[in-house]
Order: sequence, then structure tokens, then C-alpha cells
Amino acid sequence: MDRKLKAGIVGGTGMVGQRFATLLENHPWFDVVCIAASERSAGKSYYEAVKNRWALSAPIPEKISKLTVKNASEVDEISSEVDFIFCAVDMPKDQIRDLEEKYARAEIPVVSNNSAHRSTPDVPMVIPEVNPGHLDVIE
Repeated sequence: MDRKLKAGIVGGTGMVGQRFATLLENHPWFDVVCIAASERSAGKSYYEAVKNRWALSAPIPEKISKLTVKNASEVDEISSEVDFIFCAVDMPKDQIRDLEEKYARAEIPVVSNNSAHRSTPDVPMVIPEVNPGHLDVIE
């Protein structure tokens, strides 16, 4: 890979989003450039949004802590900043499907940690150890 992909974490203030942040902090393929969450957290620094509810033993990633949280529903703005999103939102499944489909329509690949699209025929469940050929759909 010639360059790191600019990644966003949608649902970044919850426990799964926090885990994504720690896993992606020094990842060789991804550079986290955007954190998005509910409008309750939007406008705050990531540090301010999670400092009283950080659930992990690892510290809040320093670079990511300085990002300003965006409202996850601002799909056009977020899509203009990222190449890829990791989705960890905690919402009813129909709302998750709607949100993820908006990002997909904006031509942003979505890696989701939830089951909202498990039965959607044209959305592959990618498990690289089991079906590595499905990774090609991301490109």
C-alpha cells in the first residue's frame, strides 16, 4: 500500500468505538482522521467526549484524543474527509442500516461491528481467514 487510508470511526465514543480507536492508533494501513458520534458528543474533542467513560485499560490514543467529534449523521462532510469508515454505532438496527447505507451510497467502504446487514444479500460478511476473496469488494 502506497499510503495510509484516511479512516473514520462512526460511533467512536462507545466501548466498541473506543476499541477501534486503540486498535487503529498505530495501524500500518489506516490513519484515523475523523471520529463521529451522536449530536450529544459532536463539537467536543474526543478526549472531552470520552474522558469520564473511557472503558479500556489502554489509554485514550493521544493523536485521536485531539480530534473534534462530528455528528455521525453528517455523512456528506465525513465522506469528504475519509476513504473508509469503521462503524460501531449503538442504535436500533433499522437506523444502523440507514446510516451505513448513506455512507455506502457516498462510496465510502463501511466495516461494521454490528449485525444490521447480516442478511443483506449484497453485503458480504468478510472473515479474511475464511473468505479472503471477499476483501476484493472493498476495492
